[in-house]
Amino acid sequence: MNILLAEDQAMVRTALATLLRLEANIQVTEAVDGHAALQQLKQHSFDMLLTDIEMPGASGIELAQYVQQQKLATKVVIITTFGRAGYVKRAMDAGVGGFLLKDAPVEQLVQAMQQVMAGKKVVDSELLLNSLGEQDPLTEKERQALRLAAEGKSTSEIAAALYIAEGTARNYLSEAISKLNAANRIDAARIARQKGWL
Repeated sequence: MNILLAEDQAMVRTALATLLRLEANIQVTEAVDGHAALQQLKQHSFDMLLTDIEMPGASGIELAQYVQQQKLATKVVIITTFGRAGYVKRAMDAGVGGFLLKDAPVEQLVQAMQQVMAGKKVVDSELLLNSLGEQDPLTEKERQALRLAAEGKSTSEIAAALYIAEGTARNYLSEAISKLNAANRIDAARIARQKGWL
């Protein structure tokens, strides 16, 4: 099994890569963040992408969306410390085969990886139960606008980045603020991030 491991925390990445290499028939290529992982996916083919969610450059969900859009044969398993319900739905929509918490034993991870390679879906039961509760109210455009707002971008900068009119950007932000019962755009971004919707 040829694996691309995307994890921006060096200690976690190195430890995980070392443990996986102890398993028979597993080769590991390490990517230090989402950007590096994206470059690897463009240049090489992998059986599996094992990725964290929150990373500089590109999130694990964005990497999964890339794999899905490019119709790559690469299976995707997300490992995270964040048990946020919203992540599970977005990950599944992006074609992710497995979703596990980082505190799972390595044997459980390897078993899950084998199941995903065999075409099965594997989701941590605690995460699955949490994800059944709340529905993500945001549209993809509202999510993009909020993400840019959280980076400190002005309405005009958000409009330029999304190739939309300034009034449309304002509408996306006010819709998101309203849906999340937030005080302002920064509060809305904080709430959405907490829920795993951003």
